[in-house]
Amino acid sequence: MNRLTGTGVSPGVGFGPAFVLDWEPPVPEPGAGHGGDAEAERARAERALADVAADLEARGARAGGEAREILNAQALMARDPGLATGVGELIDAGASAARAVYEAFGAYRAMLAGAGGYLGARVADLDDVRDRAIAVLDGRPPPGPPASRDALDGPPGPYVLVARDLAPADTAALSPDVVAAFVTEEGGPTSHTAILARALGVPAVVACPGAASIAAGTPLLVDGAAGTVRPAPPDTDVAAALGVAAGREAALAAVTGPGATADGHPVPLLANIGGPDDVEAALAHGAEGVGLFRTEFLFLDRSAAPGEREQEEAYLAVLDAFPGGRVIVRALDAGADKPLAFLPPPRPEPNPALGERGLRLLRAHPEILETQLRALARAAARSRADLQVMAPMVATAEEAAWFAAACREAGLPSAGVMIEIPSAAVRAADLAAEADFFSVGTNDLAQYTLAADRQVGALTGLQDPWQPALLDLVGLAVAGAAERGRPCGVCGEAAGDPALACVLVGIGVTSLSMAAPALPAVRAALARHSREECVLAAAAAVTAGSPYEARAAARANLPGLAELGL
Repeated sequence: MNRLTGTGVSPGVGFGPAFVLDWEPPVPEPGAGHGGDAEAERARAERALADVAADLEARGARAGGEAREILNAQALMARDPGLATGVGELIDAGASAARAVYEAFGAYRAMLAGAGGYLGARVADLDDVRDRAIAVLDGRPPPGPPASRDALDGPPGPYVLVARDLAPADTAALSPDVVAAFVTEEGGPTSHTAILARALGVPAVVACPGAASIAAGTPLLVDGAAGTVRPAPPDTDVAAALGVAAGREAALAAVTGPGATADGHPVPLLANIGGPDDVEAALAHGAEGVGLFRTEFLFLDRSAAPGEREQEEAYLAVLDAFPGGRVIVRALDAGADKPLAFLPPPRPEPNPALGERGLRLLRAHPEILETQLRALARAAARSRADLQVMAPMVATAEEAAWFAAACREAGLPSAGVMIEIPSAAVRAADLAAEADFFSVGTNDLAQYTLAADRQVGALTGLQDPWQPALLDLVGLAVAGAAERGRPCGVCGEAAGDPALACVLVGIGVTSLSMAAPALPAVRAALARHSREECVLAAAAAVTAGSPYEARAAARANLPGLAELGL
């Protein structure tokens, strides 16, 4: 086993002994019963589920950003009243609390798996909640990697975490001080695990065949950019790789200031954030503003919608961090895998990813959007930041016009739309007649363009942001925006890839927004290349026949990437 190859999803080089996460989920014995006190057993089950929900929420609060959204949504599973009813009925029929949780979750699991799409992808999250609740009931430690290097035998220093897959709750708890890198056999480049790895700045390789067979303690050298894993490498190779990595970090740190190409073409570099807690990291990495402020953190873990004043203060905390800078706020993006507990249960949908979500949900409940827009307008009036608001999941020009009118009525002068649905990219000129700006969400745009769920590891190749068809749609969105004199940025994960960032600039994208740790590499990559080089790289990529060919063709026109160790 000289080298394993997977998909690099978080750049950097990590070296350390392998810690193999082979935790087996507890399976209570069939027919396991309680001692006859059903009321006490129900109380035990309720406490266990409440403890799991509270733990997930606390992990999300500590991690912030995307992790908060993901883990809060997972906590809602533990608090689901339908599940609690199912558990109680099984206990009343004589089952032990652990067995009741196992069986009740199993019934829900079958329903989610049958639904497919976004809900089908939540099976792993549901299993994680189940396993954590059963562990609490059994008095066992919950699943997950050790939080401290002190818990492991062997030499000091961070370890490389190896697993078949990682739950979001485990990934969110990782720290570069403890984990040098992680490798998973499953997963994909736009999975929750990959997104969190990039946000944390931990080198990561996913979809790596053979990873689960690595023996515990094996020294591993992981390159999160190249997607390679080398077991037991020679000391000279380790020293060389770490030396290159150190040189790369120094080269990246040397490039400061606003984003721009080598010949001075400005490309504002913005941060994707999930709330006020993420502002510090954005500023530390040199963000010029915010390109995607996900406002779901205020809504997802609540039994009642947040009030106007509470929202205003949360928005103001972010706006005040960027006086004179741009802050682009995405209106509430809920529905599908992000249900709102304070709204009536949605009608059954055979495919929730194609159902009532994003702007469609806001139009069905206009009072939610009206309150949010008023709060944003009040916050903007108290701040010196340039506030812009955009709508999620816009499919038609009529939807863009409706949202723009709602913004104007609330006193917000700049209303944009996200380009996440192929129809919006194809008819971009029509949408640009109604909207003031575009922001391309490459994650969902890839998912809908290639009909490939972003949470399904087996479809990793189709989710690749280098897919030429996806680049074509970005080009259509840029052209449609330019026809009406509108700017078109990218806020999807693709913006954080230094090579792809150059390609996007070559296509004509006007700004890039990404997880804060990705900003230095993108800034340095742009600074090493002229706009003409970016245009040539883009032309080579869009005429390629596959993602692999597109990536190779672009890099051949971007010589500065190798000089930077990227």
